[in-house]
Amino acid sequence: MSPEALRQRVASYPFWYHRIALPGGVVTPGSSPHNAAAYGVPESLDGLRVLDVGAWDGYWTFEALKRGAREVVAIDDFSDYLGSLRQDQRSGWETFDFCRDAFGYTEDRCKRLEMTVYDATPARLGMFDVVFFFGTLYHLRHPLLALDKLAALCSGQIFVESAIIDDYSPYKGGFGQHYARGDVVMEFYPNDELGHNPTNWWGPTLACLMRLIYAAGFTKEVRGWKLTDRPTELPLCRGFGTGCKP
Repeated sequence: MSPEALRQRVASYPFWYHRIALPGGVVTPGSSPHNAAAYGVPESLDGLRVLDVGAWDGYWTFEALKRGAREVVAIDDFSDYLGSLRQDQRSGWETFDFCRDAFGYTEDRCKRLEMTVYDATPARLGMFDVVFFFGTLYHLRHPLLALDKLAALCSGQIFVESAIIDDYSPYKGGFGQHYARGDVVMEFYPNDELGHNPTNWWGPTLACLMRLIYAAGFTKEVRGWKLTDRPTELPLCRGFGTGCKP
């Protein structure tokens, strides 16, 4: 497909979450990731089998393949509408499939399945060396259960990205009334308290996020870091955590 044809196809979709560099210099108009390097994903994933949870348009699925993964399985249940999207603006796997075709990846190396993380089991998906769990944990009613599920099918390392409340809490007055460094706290949002999105259920501190990862069984080399030390807007209040199986 020519670059012009790619651009026309990109423009035909009503919404893009991910900013993906396609062949021919074509880039999708999404806003995420804000800073791909901040996710801490190794430059080489040579020969590894990777699970991408909450894949959306597939940025991290395709990035894993670019970094040498032998196979990536992407899952999503399309339940997040960002608190503002209409149903017709979440186009299921259409954008993912379009990007996969543009890159020329085959389905046997780049699979995608519509399922909730709670249904992810070794029996259904097999085992993975690496799990990406980006932008999903805080959308779940049962975040530790989800991490337990992922721990059961991961023999290596998990990378997690989440909204965090170290610098912003809707209950404490927004910016400037945040939690102290190291506080192990997670807030619950029964309505749309966080970002006016009713699917934002939880907001952990970074310290809490690290302990959730540890509690799920990733007890080696647990680390956590923030997207930015001084976020000035809610979308930048993000934290990362990683841990390895013993």
